[in-house]
Formats: sequence, structure tokens, C-alpha cells
Amino acid sequence: MQARRLPASRGAFWLVAGFQLFRRNPPLLTALTLTYILFVQIVVTAFPGVGPFLLPLLLPMLVLIVTNGARIVSLGNRLVPEALLFGVKGNGRALWRLGALHLFGAIVFVGIVLLLEGGGINFADLEKGDDPAMLWALLRLFVLAIPFLAAFLFAPYLTGWDGVPAAKSLFFSFIASMRNWRALFVYVLAIAFVSFVLPGLALAMAGLLPESAAKAAYVVIRMLMMFFLAPVVTASIYVGYQDIFHPATDEYA
Repeated sequence: MQARRLPASRGAFWLVAGFQLFRRNPPLLTALTLTYILFVQIVVTAFPGVGPFLLPLLLPMLVLIVTNGARIVSLGNRLVPEALLFGVKGNGRALWRLGALHLFGAIVFVGIVLLLEGGGINFADLEKGDDPAMLWALLRLFVLAIPFLAAFLFAPYLTGWDGVPAAKSLFFSFIASMRNWRALFVYVLAIAFVSFVLPGLALAMAGLLPESAAKAAYVVIRMLMMFFLAPVVTASIYVGYQDIFHPATDEYA
């Protein structure tokens, strides 16, 4: 697989293009994204013993089904079961292998965190109001997770849509992510700006309102994050994948 090296500004473009996709069919992308979030919560909470181990096995298939929504909208196809299962149907064995590698990677990551953090990050600092310590802990956790995130970011699409074997898809995803680390960095910053900076400013302004109005504004912002931002991010990942691996077939390239 050939992965293009894109400029840093392309990361912001992915988010904007994801919003453009979302505008073309908000109900479909929102429904798929919320169903994905609900399914993940059900697996984790309904099966507390095996849920954390079962979820990584299922994630490649789940990610493909959700992102197929963005693919359907981008290509202008009709919503049919076959379209939602593109890359999943008939490709189960490879996706299960990728899920097994995902589970193995998650176990390795947790082991590294426990080893380097002396038993794990103390999230109780958040309850104590120790914000600097919590932010530093989250930053360390994110840095440790970067190699794993890079390897699995595009792997489901490479395996499901392009027929790349599971292990090779991790390698190609990692290389593509490293080649485009500047664009991905800007992409993460753009998401952070929309997810935290803008809502923070809105909440600060809402704090000047009466208490009832401030609570209502808080609920509205949370709803927007769930029904708007999450589907946009899902669509933007599809745009980024196409932009890196298949620019000739992507209308946003």
C-alpha cells in the first residue's frame, strides 16, 4: 500500500470535510455513531468480566460498519445492508485476526502502563481536584498510547476494504501515521479546539446567565457533542483514510 505524505494543514481539512459529509446525511451518520457508542457501553457494562476483552475483538468490525455510513454518503449510494457490511461480509476471519491483535496490543499497553507508572495512573487525583497532576497523567498516557493508536488507526479499513492481511495492515497503518504525523497532530488539535475550547467558552458565557439557563446551556452543549461532533469525527476519519491511501477515488482529495 502506498501512503501519501500530506502537509500539516490537511489535518484541519479532514475535519472540515467530515462536517461536509455530515451535512449531506445527518440522520444516517448520527444514528450509526450513536448505535456504536451504545453498543460499546452495553458490551462493557453488561459483561463486566469479559466485556473489556470482547470489545477489542469486535472493534474492527464495528468501526467498519460505522464508517461505511460515511462511505455510503460520500459515494452517493443507497442505504442497504450490503453497503453497511462492505468489507465485513466474507472477510470475518481477517477481521477476527485483527481484533485478536487489537486485544493483544491492549494487554501489552496496559502492562506497559502498569510497569512505567508503578501500578497505574492514579485517577483519584481528579476527585481531589488535583488538575495539574491529572493533566500530566493523561498526557503521559496519551504519549504511551501513540504507537498503538498509529498502528490501529487505519488497520480496519486496510483489512476490510483493501484486503490487506491483519498484521500487514497494522504495519501500513503505523507507517502512514508516522509519515503524516504533522497532519494528524493538526487534526487532533482541531478536534480538541471544537471539543474543549469552544464548549468551554460557551459554558463560561453561560455562567453569566441565571442558574436555570446555565444548566439548560450545559445540556444543549452535551447534546451537540453527542449528536453532532461524534458523527463529524467519524466521517473525518474516513476522509483522512481516503486522502492518504486512495486520493483518486475520493471527492475530497
